[in-house]
Amino acid sequence: MANNASAEKCIRQSERHRLHNRYYAKTTRNAIRSLRNTTEKKAAEEAAPKVFAMIDKLAKIGLIHKNKASNLKSGLQVYINKLS
Repeated sequence: MANNASAEKCIRQSERHRLHNRYYAKTTRNAIRSLRNTTEKKAAEEAAPKVFAMIDKLAKIGLIHKNKASNLKSGLQVYINKLS
């Protein structure tokens, strides 16, 4: 339990940040999932820049490591290139 005002404020901020981060992470995961389920190359190529930007934003704010972001983008690009 918080002993002073600053500790209570820190708890409030942490909860707010946690919910904010969870929203962006979940939204990005859903976008990646929908891109992987796309079977048309043209649609996948149109959606890719938006999904890549979302992944880059997660890496920028520290939710995922920059190498993981790079691996995700690389894997998605390989998938898009294999579509016919």
